[in-house]
Amino acid sequence: MIRMLIVDDEEIITDGLFDVFSQLSLNLDLYKAYSGEEALDLLNTTRVDIVLSDIRMPGMDGLDLMRNIRSNWLHCKIIFLTGYNDFDYVYQAIQTPGVTYLLKSEEYDKIIKAVTDAIHELENSLKFHNLVQQSREQLTTLETLAQGNYFRYLLQGTRAPEELKVDFCKLGIILDPALPILVAVGDLQRTNMHRSFAESQEAALAVKFLAETFLAERTDSLGIIDQFGRLVWLVQPKPTCGKEMEEAYARTVKFLEGQFELIQQACHDSMGITFAVTLCTDSCEWKGLSEMYDRIRSQQYRRAGDGAQMVHTINIEAIETAASSRTLKDKAELLAIHLEGGNREGFFYLFSELTETAFDERGNVSPFALELYYTIALLLLSYINRWELHDKIGTTGLMQRDRHSSWQDSFAFLNQIAESLFDLRLSVERNRAAAVIGKVRSFIEEHLGEDLTLVRLASVTHFNPSYLSRLFKQESGVNLSEYIDEARIDKAKYLLKKDELKIAEVGAQVGYETPHSFTRFFKKSTGVTPMEYRETVRK
Repeated sequence: MIRMLIVDDEEIITDGLFDVFSQLSLNLDLYKAYSGEEALDLLNTTRVDIVLSDIRMPGMDGLDLMRNIRSNWLHCKIIFLTGYNDFDYVYQAIQTPGVTYLLKSEEYDKIIKAVTDAIHELENSLKFHNLVQQSREQLTTLETLAQGNYFRYLLQGTRAPEELKVDFCKLGIILDPALPILVAVGDLQRTNMHRSFAESQEAALAVKFLAETFLAERTDSLGIIDQFGRLVWLVQPKPTCGKEMEEAYARTVKFLEGQFELIQQACHDSMGITFAVTLCTDSCEWKGLSEMYDRIRSQQYRRAGDGAQMVHTINIEAIETAASSRTLKDKAELLAIHLEGGNREGFFYLFSELTETAFDERGNVSPFALELYYTIALLLLSYINRWELHDKIGTTGLMQRDRHSSWQDSFAFLNQIAESLFDLRLSVERNRAAAVIGKVRSFIEEHLGEDLTLVRLASVTHFNPSYLSRLFKQESGVNLSEYIDEARIDKAKYLLKKDELKIAEVGAQVGYETPHSFTRFFKKSTGVTPMEYRETVRK
């Protein structure tokens, strides 16, 4: 969803434009600010795609705001509203690419057309078939595979910075081994599980190549495909003068949140690929990479809903210690990939193939059977532990093969445990989604008089705004904005039935700072003004 911010120090203009665009079917996520400083606060917390702003404002004017936007979101389209006497402002503005200016005296139709044109430009910029080809020319598949193998080598233990520096140079890795890294993990398995192995690898490579184009703007990064088919990004901010390290990494986290959303949209529009991203907001030293990688992987299971197009931010303090097993036997590694990815069909097809090898053509048990049983049993037990399902899945007899009357019963028992794991995983995801929606609803009820923008609600759940919006609609059947409006109307009606508060005070308690804004909202929703409603219920 494209986000647009409307900025003007004259409240009547800001509110008027907000109402006009709210009524149009442009699929915009709208925000408003009454000063350049207020707009900058929002721009520092989330990605904004279009800014419609007055050019002459007290304090931070439109040009200062534009310079701040360009330092963070180069793709953002800017539309300035100007007066007849603003030539100097306009002359500076038109020197900057991606900026449009209109006279304040223009009709709404021209303003709407300018915004529509900006939307089309943004949508076209996300169709990046040509960028995939450009990226392929910059980094060969052979080099990608070599870097992926090296990543697995790094996970085996600590390497000295001097050794890392030599390796990085030989492998074409542009990261600095002396600086910490940010780590993000992308999961394509769950959302593209019907692809073959070759198709999955090709999809992962395509996403990796596209991501490099988006991330190169402000970071040095390395994208790797791990043994589970996931994408792992190691990221550092580009060297900048005058900025503290901590600030640079914090700004890079916000940049990554916004860019990963754009990458997801571009991959979906260009290639039909969807994927989820889990991003740790804390940087880590290279010696802590293995632990960070395992922790992020463990958190991907703890997501709400299906995860498609999700950007989930986590921090080290919020990550519970998770038992991870990256040392499963070779014969069970593909089973682990399917189980981890939620691919039930692939898991049981391979399970059947493996269990058939436990018997020869005459039905006799092979020497391989015992090793196979405990390899699969240990795999299942590790996931029961990781996902904390001990109270839901009985493990009695799991690590005691001789408790089963036959080998057929032994493997049937493992099959049953695996079925339960898949069923419970789906159930737990749905429960977590319901819990997230319940949390959002409670927050809305408790803060009806405050800012309830999608960005703020997303910060409560730690999901990106567009994913939260989709999850809420999926779980509740209504748009989040409609739910908020309905909650505000219900509370306003309740307060209007009493005589303790003035109309303006009722409006303030449901999030409207000015009486005319509240009156316009209430009449649009109910057909009558707040005063008319109060007089009706008194009769």
